[in-house]
Amino acid sequence: MKLIRHGEIGREEPAVILANGKRVDASGEFADYDEGFFAAGGMEALSQWVEDGCLGGREISPLVRIGAPIDRPSKIVCVGKNYLDHAKEFGEGIPTEPVLFMKASSCWSGPFDEVMRPPGAEKMDYEVELAVVIGQTMRHVSEDDAMSYVAGYSVFCDYSERAYQKEMEGQWMKGKSYDRFGPMGPWMVPASQVPDPQALRLWTKVNGELRQNGYTGDMMFPVKMVLSYISRFMTLLPGDIVATGTPSGVAMGMNSPKYLQPGDYVELGIEGLGEMGQRIVAG
Repeated sequence: MKLIRHGEIGREEPAVILANGKRVDASGEFADYDEGFFAAGGMEALSQWVEDGCLGGREISPLVRIGAPIDRPSKIVCVGKNYLDHAKEFGEGIPTEPVLFMKASSCWSGPFDEVMRPPGAEKMDYEVELAVVIGQTMRHVSEDDAMSYVAGYSVFCDYSERAYQKEMEGQWMKGKSYDRFGPMGPWMVPASQVPDPQALRLWTKVNGELRQNGYTGDMMFPVKMVLSYISRFMTLLPGDIVATGTPSGVAMGMNSPKYLQPGDYVELGIEGLGEMGQRIVAG
């Protein structure tokens, strides 16, 4: 079972992809995949509904647009420089604890929607990341217990405008939060179907050229540590997203940076979690 949301932008409805590949609308049983859904034990109810044969659900076409697999979260918490090779290509110090920053939830976007390069931007970059979907309220949770709070996983791209992020004063957030700078998808895979989130290959291609090729096992701070760490400083709510960092290969780390241009097509994938792609368009 995989969770998807289908329909026009802003009017998506919940659905599932079954083991046989069929897509079944779930809106007759569940309003949406959002904070309320996860907080009320929606994952267990959804699994039972699927096990019972998706009663009342209608099959939907695979050609219908899909949006982000969950509704816009209350927050997107990101971990910077969590892969040693990526930290080194930044040309800065190696962190001794997770580097946290936020992306505005208004950057939320579907897995195949176009992404606009901001007007005047010249250093737009890509970052493939393992996204963790929080399933229960987390507050001061230990590493030993952290993974039991995870609802599922998905592919996330932390699009960034490096000039805004690195060359202007203040926090990284302004280089990370432009509209559609946070696509996720194509679906959410339940945590029970991902035996080891630290054993997944993740990659990025731009116009067919492999740019990033890494493994989640190379994180300096693994998922359980990151979740526990974040929960010390803020409450993570059901449906919140934690983006766990990116491997090397971003444009900024190149000797001659290949920043994204209008017309470029960015493909991103994680082993077992699917693939997504976005066309870059001019702002």
